[in-house]
This record gives sequence, structure tokens and C-alpha cells, in this order.
Amino acid sequence: MRTPPLRHLLVALLLALSIAAGLWWATRPQPVAVVVKEIERGLVESTIANTRAGTVEACQRTRLSTIAGGRIELLPVKEGDRVRKGQLLMKLWNDDQQAQVAWVESQVATARKRVSEACVVAANAEREADRQSALRAQGFVSGAREDSARSEALARRATCEAAKADVAQAEARVSLNRVEQGRTVLYAPFAGTIAKIVGEVGEYSTPSPPGVPMPPAIDLIDDSCLYVKAPMDEVDAPRIAAGQAVRISLDALPRQSFPGRVRRVAPYVSAVEKQARTVDIEATFDDPAAPGKLLVGYSADVEVILAARANVLRVPTPALLEGGRVLLAGADGLLEERQVRTGLANWEFTEVLAGLSPGDRVVTSLERVGVRAGAHYSVDDRPPASSK
Repeated sequence: MRTPPLRHLLVALLLALSIAAGLWWATRPQPVAVVVKEIERGLVESTIANTRAGTVEACQRTRLSTIAGGRIELLPVKEGDRVRKGQLLMKLWNDDQQAQVAWVESQVATARKRVSEACVVAANAEREADRQSALRAQGFVSGAREDSARSEALARRATCEAAKADVAQAEARVSLNRVEQGRTVLYAPFAGTIAKIVGEVGEYSTPSPPGVPMPPAIDLIDDSCLYVKAPMDEVDAPRIAAGQAVRISLDALPRQSFPGRVRRVAPYVSAVEKQARTVDIEATFDDPAAPGKLLVGYSADVEVILAARANVLRVPTPALLEGGRVLLAGADGLLEERQVRTGLANWEFTEVLAGLSPGDRVVTSLERVGVRAGAHYSVDDRPPASSK
């Protein structure tokens, strides 16, 4: 029995279609997996950050050493102690100076007694001169007797004044010896915490001579007032001014930031060997208690907020191509290139002035192979791998 020609034709047609479909399936372009982000409104800020890690500093910190060297006799504080202003921190052996002060003070006492003696004699001599003047007026004594009494009174008065000068001189020697004695003691110039002590009782403490770096005897820190000092690139320095808002982050407190203000911008550029030239800025916390207990020396970063705009259309900055272009995930399954006009920008978001609308989906995984305008795509919904 013969197969009808029409049936043969249909079988051949179906076979050809199957082969064509297989070939198309085998050679079809594979869609590239992309990460997309929907355009929305939000806050966009223009910011600049420090080039190297900043440091938490104390508003007052002093490294104290005695002016004179000597053996440590008294050390009434230890590291970590809180001290008040004017409290004794260290005393060197100075018995010889104390003895000198006691001797000079005894000279002062002796000189004062001489003043009393000399001035009493001078007063008596002046009264005698006045009596001789009265007697001469009555004709009972000669003029020579009156002149002699007056000269004696003047001499005694000069002796009294010289004794007073001796007292002043002795008191000056006392002050001088007290100054010398003060070269062997250290007092706290302000209230704070003892950070470090170099030396023990009985050891010799050596002051730092000019041009020769020596460790200080006591490092005193006022940790009640702290700020962050951070180096900024010299190119960014003209845009920074005191009073600008900042965000401060600390390595010791990850995933946290604290608002603050620029307190000071250095009036000069620092040139660090093999590194870019920088300008140091100082920033303070709006709420000093917000970070909790901070230690002087913590590393910190400062982000200066130059400008901010709220509730504006924004695109993720990683989605921008050179020349202000983005790739959109089109409804037809193809990637579409679009030109946009941008405004404020930072490393996270860029303000969109024209070219995009809320709800548009832009590609943020531009670094993947095959991501280009006109390519087929599939949305990669996997969450990004967390860095450990």
C-alpha cells in the first residue's frame, strides 16, 4: 500500500523544523546575568574623605620633664591615675636647695631685725635734731651743734633705708632659691589622666636638652575633651572650612558613624616623604558622649559633607559609565543604553537631573563579561557575598 505524497511532505517538513529548532537552540545567544537596581528618590551628598587614617587626639596633652636632672625621690602617682590641677606629680632630690632656702630665709629674718634697730636709732636721731633746732632758736646751743645733730639724723636714716634694702635683697635671694628648687618638681598644669611615667623612685631623671629627643618623665592627657585630626589631600583643602558638617567613623567601632563639625583647618601643607601633600583638619563630635569611652590614639576617618540634597532622583554611582551613560534592563529582555544628566555625586549615589524616571532598572554589575547595550540579560537575584 503506498503512502500518500502529502503525508511524506508533512513528515519532511516537521523533520526540517525540528532540525532548525535544534540548531537555533544550540546557537542562540546566552543571556548575561546582571545585577539591577531600581531608580528611587533619596539623599545625595557631595563629600570628601581623608587620604590616610586620622587619629583621636586630646584637646590638652603635655609631656612633662623637670628642668633640672636628678634622682627621683618622690613619685606619688602611677599610670592611669586621675590628677587635679596643681597636684604634685614628681619630686627630685633637692635637700641641698631646701637647706639653701632655709639659710637665706634666716638671713631675711636677721635683716628685718636690723631694720627695726636702724630705724629706731634713726627716729631717735631725728628727734634729737629737732630738739637741738629748738634750743638754738632760743640761743642755748650753737649752730654747729644743731648742724651736727641734723647730720647724725640723716646718717641714721640712711642706715635705716640701707637695712630695708638688705631685706629686699635677702627676699630676692629666697625667691631665686625657690625658683631653683622648682626646677626639681613637677606639678599638673591641668586636670587629666597620667598616660605614661618614665622612671622609678631612686632612678636618675634626665631632662631633654635642646635638639636631643628624650622621653618625657610624665605624659599627662586631658581626655575630657577629644577631637579627630585627619589629613586631607591638598587638592580638596580649598573646599573645607571650619563649621562644615562631617561624619566620623572609628576602626574600634565598626559600622558606626558619628556627626560632627570641622573645628580647624591647618594653615599650611604637610609634606610627608613618599606620600601626597596633605592639609590636616580637626573635627569634633556633635555629641562627645555618643561614641562612648574613646582612647587617645584611636584611628579614625573623617568624611566632610560639602553639600547635600534630600528627596532627589538618584542612581547608584557604580551604575554610571563614562560620559554619563547607564545600561537599562529593558522590558524586551535586552540591555538598553541611555544618556543621563547628573548633579551631586559621591561614591555611593549620584543625583539624576534628566534621563531616568522612578522605577527604571539600571545595571550595577558593569564589570561582568558580556554586559553591553543590546545584549540579552537575566536578572541575578542572588545576594552579594559578604566579605569576611
